[in-house]
Amino acid sequence: MTRVKYRDSDIDLIARMMRAEAVGEGRLGMLMVGNVVVNRAVVDCLDFKDVRTIRDVIFQVQGGNYSFEAVQKGSLFYNPARDVERRLARQVVRYWRQHPSKYALWYFNPYGPCPPTWYDQPFAGQYKQHCYYEPQANTCESAYRY
Repeated sequence: MTRVKYRDSDIDLIARMMRAEAVGEGRLGMLMVGNVVVNRAVVDCLDFKDVRTIRDVIFQVQGGNYSFEAVQKGSLFYNPARDVERRLARQVVRYWRQHPSKYALWYFNPYGPCPPTWYDQPFAGQYKQHCYYEPQANTCESAYRY
């Protein structure tokens, strides 16, 4: 059983996103970014009520911009996916979850220390340069289901 329905094209999308957002943080960092993408596809709350697929999540527009900086600015996102990232993407859509991204719906790479909240959502933890944030208590029950 997988965490989210996907096609081969979705694997390429999430693989490209993982690489673009976290290649400097190694495989574990890329897995954590991929986990946030999958979490957004499976929850039914907050800003993610109308996103159901990997493609919906990656190309979601909020406040007039794409949600992910890699899609906004291009960076590595528009390069083809490599086999290593595809393997990691398959892990994430099938089963992989780990703290601090386990229940996280947001992450970002600040210029300084991780703030205690991000748009009123509590800090879940940090991995290398990325700060991860879970939904506020009692606001998104579906984030805590497997």
